[in-house]
Amino acid sequence: MALTPNDGDDLPLADINVTPLVDVMLVLLIIFMVAAPMLHQGLQVTLPRAQAQPLPTEKKEPVVLTLTKEGMVFYEKTPIHPSQLGERLLPLIRARAAQGVFLKADKDVTYGRVMELLDVLRQGGLVDVGLVTEAQGVGEAAKARERRP
Repeated sequence: MALTPNDGDDLPLADINVTPLVDVMLVLLIIFMVAAPMLHQGLQVTLPRAQAQPLPTEKKEPVVLTLTKEGMVFYEKTPIHPSQLGERLLPLIRARAAQGVFLKADKDVTYGRVMELLDVLRQGGLVDVGLVTEAQGVGEAAKARERRP
């Protein structure tokens, strides 16, 4: 509908101004783009460094277990007492129909504690466990090799 001179009939103009609608949609898009990366943070642990390339991930969200330096095990953000690992952890993982599990263990956790958790997972039938590390830069890898005896 174009603007025409007034013919005497005072009918309301029925044009929709879409500019404010587009402005609002662009603002919402920017808000979601900024907020989306902040939604998936997890727990803060200091990961050990490795030179290996990251594993390709599946389309569905993987099961992530976190072992803190205090020895607590977390399924996503849910704490699980060490004495209840087998009875509480394995049903949670099976409910997600996960074939594998990613384990984020703090670098200050003892090897024995990590092996205890891996043993509980193995006894429950989960043998596909990936250990999460931080990527190590090329310069850092060379320095680490020089420090080795």
